[in-house]
Amino acid sequence: MRLLQTMVLTSFNSNSPKKKQLPGIKYSVEDVVWAKFNRRPWWPCHVTTDPQIEVHTKMKDPSRRPCRLYFVRMFGEIIDQAWVPAKATFPFEGGHQFEKLPVLRRRGRQKDKDYKYTVKLLCVANFVKLFWDYGQCCGAFHLQCIGLTETPKGRFICQECKTGVHTCFVCKTPDKEVRRCMIPVCGKFYHMECIMKYSPTVAQNRGFRCSLHVCLACYITNPANPSISKGRLTRCVRCPVAYHANDYCMAAGSVPLANNSFLCPKHFTQRKGCKNHEHINVSWCFVCSEGGSLLCCESCPAAFHRECLNIDMPQGSWFCNDCRAGKKPHYKDILWVKVGRYRWWPAEVTQPKNVPENIYRLRHEVGEFPVHFFGSKDYVWTHQARCFPYMEVDANNKEKMGKGADAIYKKALNEAAVRFRELQEEKEMRQLQEDKKNDKKPPPYKHIKVNRPIGKVQIITADLSEIPRCNCKVSDENPCGIDSECINRMLMYECHPQVCPAEERCQNQCFTKRQYTEVEIFRTLSRGWGLRSVSDIKKGAFVNEYVGEVIDEEECRARIKHAQENNICNFYMLTLDKDRIIDAGPKGNQSRFMNHSCQPNCETQKWTVNGDTRVGLFALEDIPTGVELTFNYNLECLGNGKTVCKCGAPNCSRFLGDRPKVWHAPSSEDKVRKLKKKVAVKRKSQLEVTKEREDECFYCGDGGQIVSCKKLGCPKVYHADCLNLSKRPAGRWECPWHQCNECGREAASYCEMCPNSYCKQHREGMLFISKLDGKLSCSEHDPCGPDPLEPVVSCLRNQRKENAIKQQITNVQSLHRVITLT
Repeated sequence: MRLLQTMVLTSFNSNSPKKKQLPGIKYSVEDVVWAKFNRRPWWPCHVTTDPQIEVHTKMKDPSRRPCRLYFVRMFGEIIDQAWVPAKATFPFEGGHQFEKLPVLRRRGRQKDKDYKYTVKLLCVANFVKLFWDYGQCCGAFHLQCIGLTETPKGRFICQECKTGVHTCFVCKTPDKEVRRCMIPVCGKFYHMECIMKYSPTVAQNRGFRCSLHVCLACYITNPANPSISKGRLTRCVRCPVAYHANDYCMAAGSVPLANNSFLCPKHFTQRKGCKNHEHINVSWCFVCSEGGSLLCCESCPAAFHRECLNIDMPQGSWFCNDCRAGKKPHYKDILWVKVGRYRWWPAEVTQPKNVPENIYRLRHEVGEFPVHFFGSKDYVWTHQARCFPYMEVDANNKEKMGKGADAIYKKALNEAAVRFRELQEEKEMRQLQEDKKNDKKPPPYKHIKVNRPIGKVQIITADLSEIPRCNCKVSDENPCGIDSECINRMLMYECHPQVCPAEERCQNQCFTKRQYTEVEIFRTLSRGWGLRSVSDIKKGAFVNEYVGEVIDEEECRARIKHAQENNICNFYMLTLDKDRIIDAGPKGNQSRFMNHSCQPNCETQKWTVNGDTRVGLFALEDIPTGVELTFNYNLECLGNGKTVCKCGAPNCSRFLGDRPKVWHAPSSEDKVRKLKKKVAVKRKSQLEVTKEREDECFYCGDGGQIVSCKKLGCPKVYHADCLNLSKRPAGRWECPWHQCNECGREAASYCEMCPNSYCKQHREGMLFISKLDGKLSCSEHDPCGPDPLEPVVSCLRNQRKENAIKQQITNVQSLHRVITLT
């Protein structure tokens, strides 16, 4: 080995003159040097010309301290180039120099002697195997790969750079129309239509930056995160995909090739005859959780109703939004995995190095990763086409999902829920640290002191004669104060300084004088930026006014649409009245940073100030110094766009828009009562099991592809053809059993044989009790003529059946609050 190194180094040194860096002597193009840059160890490089400014040396800031820089490019598989100062270079004379080179800022593994020896061999080996292309592609080639037997002398340019016909890195098709990435060290060429399919690609004035320079995992989480292009990236050698070189960003199933290269899971190849490689889709819609005719993703198990996505039937292959964005499973993710004929089972993605040796030796392909099943503690190799993410709703519904299952599956559900919450806490802490590193100050906004009207919106100003006058006096102890009997304060009117009898002593002018409580903006643990008190705040005190741009409903819709198109998830809109909305997003004051809580310490109140409506935030309780200030957003959440609530209150509803739970501190009597109730419920569940959904159509009595009523407590299902529906209903659809056949209002009496129903005004003479089976039915179900049926008059005398049906539905209905402040 030593003889081989000596021969290689001797032949290497014969091609370049041995120069010592003496005063007045400079490096020339093609000189070989030791260089240290970008936190790397000393590495053999060669001086070359910067392709942008076409020089190989320059002076750095001659006005202060002269320093000569050289543009160097590394040998070997690690492609890197940079301007380095002369003091960070040494003339290359052989591998024996490595031990004698000075250590500049020792970092990491450079302190290890074995690492130095490894680098020394790597420097020699890489130089023997590869040589550099001086063309635009910045490529490195083996001699045998391009049909050469000996190293070419002088500057080498590959055939593609000579002809100008480069190969697209995505579709692998040679073409003269391809364009080069604008990053100098990249050297990759693409068709514009090929590279723009990758969302991290950034188009700029004269070119584009390809997706190889952005971490895909960080980009999917937050495209505006400044750290997506920072840090050490590792890149796929077959497609323009890159990740940060850590376990949090790297996609599960990736195969590392070197420190800066890998094969991504996209290059998974299905093995013939392997059942675990077959693609499988779920049999329910990911939006409404119902079956029927589904649109299936061809990359993962996701399936949807076309009506739930509100799209036309696609032609050819179809992929869900997550797959189109490039979202992949990651290590330590909790997934639902399908193996053989077993049910979907919760499992955790495990690092291959952490699995048992016999599991690791099992045959697996690029894109496969090991998962550890909860409950059974088994391992298996799987891939993206047979798993989908475990969600927060799964952890909350583990009791419902485990009903009627065996003990091992119930154990798996419990373990998965506990582990999921542990990983969520770890992720939130990691995100908090990342946010603190990147966001050292709140996101920018323009601070304003009063509401600003936008467009046709007007700010109302009342005449002095129209402003109400209170009965307070200047001689009162606290005129118009919190504890006073000021009629204006009781009616939430602010006194006017020119009208109030208390004159300058009036204490009911907080909005006009901006008498805000001293607060500060701070970074919360898991809810972004928040607002907290700097001093003690008394109950009922005025904290701040909610200030922003006043817009109308049309402008509000336009801003919401723009936010959805640009992945903006933070909204600061608050309803002022039926025609106006306050938007504190672009412009506002400190109150815009107040977070939501299901158990808030502040509330919003609408006050009339100088004839116009304004919104103030008032303390609901005594608030000590340093406590976060919160209020209830009172959101209305429709469809499946619910936002998870992270307030952490004891009565948290878990989702914004849902009503908070009624909570009180449990006592010893409550615990005993709760225990008795648990025993009673358990015994009852063993005796009778109620169905949540019926199996046959309520209209014709047959099975098949059915649609279910979304009204809480209603178990009815129907064929779409039986209801004369041309397409499957989407959203929160209610069946016709709940509307009167005559007027369409809410029904009060229901036929137990078909969807016919009637309100109180139209039910007389329409419903009967059958003498055959005692069911309440309409005239359409008369097997023996009119005689076996009695009119509804006698039915109303005994309404047990009717009340039972009505009570079944009304007892479980929930009210939704509108985004309006009352």
